[in-house]
Amino acid sequence: MLTELSIKNFKAWKDTGKVRLAPITVFFGSNSAGKTSLLQFLLMLRQTAESPDRHRVLHPGDRNTPVELGTFRDLVFEHNLSNEIEFSLAWGLPKPMFVTDPLAIETIMSSRIRFTANITSDSKGAQQRVRSFQYLLANGATSLTVDMKPIESSGSSKYELSASNYKLVRNQGRPWKLPPPIRFYGFPDEVGAYYQNAGFTSDLALELEKQLKRLQYLGPLRVYPERSYIWSGEVPEHVGWRGERAVEAMLAAASRHIGPGYKKKTQPFQAMVARWLHDLGLLQSFDVHPIAQHRKEYEVMVRAGGAKEGVNLPDVGFGVSQVLPVVVQCFYANPHTTVILEQPEIHLHPSVQTALADLFIETIQSREEGADRSIQLIIESHSEHFLRRLQRRVAEQVLKPEDVALYFCTAGDQGAVLSPLDVDLYGEIHNWPPDFFGDEMGELAARMAAAAHREATKK
Repeated sequence: MLTELSIKNFKAWKDTGKVRLAPITVFFGSNSAGKTSLLQFLLMLRQTAESPDRHRVLHPGDRNTPVELGTFRDLVFEHNLSNEIEFSLAWGLPKPMFVTDPLAIETIMSSRIRFTANITSDSKGAQQRVRSFQYLLANGATSLTVDMKPIESSGSSKYELSASNYKLVRNQGRPWKLPPPIRFYGFPDEVGAYYQNAGFTSDLALELEKQLKRLQYLGPLRVYPERSYIWSGEVPEHVGWRGERAVEAMLAAASRHIGPGYKKKTQPFQAMVARWLHDLGLLQSFDVHPIAQHRKEYEVMVRAGGAKEGVNLPDVGFGVSQVLPVVVQCFYANPHTTVILEQPEIHLHPSVQTALADLFIETIQSREEGADRSIQLIIESHSEHFLRRLQRRVAEQVLKPEDVALYFCTAGDQGAVLSPLDVDLYGEIHNWPPDFFGDEMGELAARMAAAAHREATKK
């Protein structure tokens, strides 16, 4: 699970500061305040790790990636190519990592990793390069850091490897300097050949790749529902960036049973999705079944409140099809996944927006096969109703304050500003920003003044 993020000189952000990431992390704020950029940054790191081009430092994206951010000039703060993009990412490991020095027979164990990198470019923005990166493993008082930096005398074309609390030993007859890193985080293949005891460096890069692979994204514009779906037994990785594979995911998860929490009864996957669509106040019943026996075409039949018969999914309100991928993604995600949701409340009635908070709380508390699923949700939202329910659940002790991190983004003269909201044990926010969700009292006063003026003009 991601635990901390900091970014400098990326798009609207000159410096985010240290951002604590909790099981439920929500970014609020006005339009164009920089909220989406925070999500885009994480997605850019993932698509870079997945890029077949090992020499591309950062992959801003194309039509085949979840985000498309243009050129390096578009990425950097104020489009100033003299600025360096600097970031730090920390996460907890599902299983502890052990680094053993074969020469000293010493082992360092850690369940947390921090990665830091500085990325710059040439004067035209055409050639990116890694100015430095560092991995830090910490376990109490014990720590291990591994750095790669360019050798300045080489014109930044050659790099050197260093470590603290670990003595790197060169192979005899291998005095050459190292080539540039792979992407923004990977040690070049020559590290294993030039050093006797640096094999663990590939494990560090692999752990970062695994963490980025655990990022899944569902965007704000979900696809329209269809009258039939084709499924031939594939197991999709996720529901798709626009929710286009939500029905396939449900069918692939037919054998899975998930429970809402410790010592609570589990349910088959489709039954759990149906329960949540009912609890959200959207449907009375929900069922996915083949159109005919031995066919790979499926239809989604639903029954809305008050209806006597079921109808096909496109024949009910649009909001159902928009929230369905959200519900499916929350429970379809594999354990230790970080799900990034952009405006999950879009097209939904305020009462449904409110209930989304309970859906997300159950998601992070859910269990499968007797173990916590440890799902993390990073959400961009504009919904006051959603926030109010989160506050209520903290006050009711359903949600621990440490399990939620709330932020408000604003545009400033020196770049976007991120303000953490201080939530106490009673769900109160002590540093409520001015006009957080508009000027409610101002609107009320203006309406009353207008009513008084209108009444006065009648005389």
